[in-house]
Amino acid sequence: MAIGPASELGISLFEDTDPIELWPGHSKEEVETVIRAVYRQVLGNAYVMESERLVVPESQLKRGEISVREFVRQVAKSELYKSRFLYSVPRYRAIELNFKHLLGRAPNGYKEMAYHSSVLDAGGHDAEIDSYLDSDEYQEAYGQDTVPFYRGYRTQPGISMVEFTHIFRLLRGSSTSDKGSYPDLATPRLNSLIINEKAVPVLPITVAPTSDRTQYNVLTPNTEWGRKVLKITVARSPGLGANLDTYDPSDSSYSVVVPLNRLLSEMETIKRKGGRILNVTSVVA
Repeated sequence: MAIGPASELGISLFEDTDPIELWPGHSKEEVETVIRAVYRQVLGNAYVMESERLVVPESQLKRGEISVREFVRQVAKSELYKSRFLYSVPRYRAIELNFKHLLGRAPNGYKEMAYHSSVLDAGGHDAEIDSYLDSDEYQEAYGQDTVPFYRGYRTQPGISMVEFTHIFRLLRGSSTSDKGSYPDLATPRLNSLIINEKAVPVLPITVAPTSDRTQYNVLTPNTEWGRKVLKITVARSPGLGANLDTYDPSDSSYSVVVPLNRLLSEMETIKRKGGRILNVTSVVA
């Protein structure tokens, strides 16, 4: 399900960009594109100096000795990654960033955070990174040769609306980076929200003015959005006895128009009633 307009939520670049994959018979230019995309994703869109690049793993990827997934693993286990996202941040901030960088989503709840905390205790950072990259979820989402990408802003089966909203605390625009987007980079974004299972408003963003924008690229809620409303397009669940092979949800769809501050509660109501959300679009009030 796409939430629109994507440009106002800071996700338009991710929506408009196809996943980057290293195909057999690739050119030198294509493998360079993959390398740059891995650095950008795994290092949270932070700039990488030429002297910081991982020369040996890059060469192994270029020669076909390792897959994209193994290159991702080496970047995530490198001192470059650890110096930015392990040594200088609290444990739960490190874990939420690992989720974002490697699985493209926010943690799904306290149990998931606690599990990865126990992995860190038992095996350290390398074991923690392996737990993401060796998971069935990673394999199903990216396989061996696709660069990880952000996908947590799309609603998915089995993910509650509470968990869905949390990615917007971690991902607020393609121009920001996890190294320099906020004044206090070490502060966990989700700790209390996950513990209390609390949803957050999914607000459009605007670039903060003056010096803050120059220094941090801070993104703040756009208060003008309160004057707009959203239209939710819903497919009714098939009734008892319906032929699921021929059932077309678009034939029985309907729309609900709500202000932004009621979006989450309305979506939860729709799900409780068995409806399936097809689309959410903005409407000028």
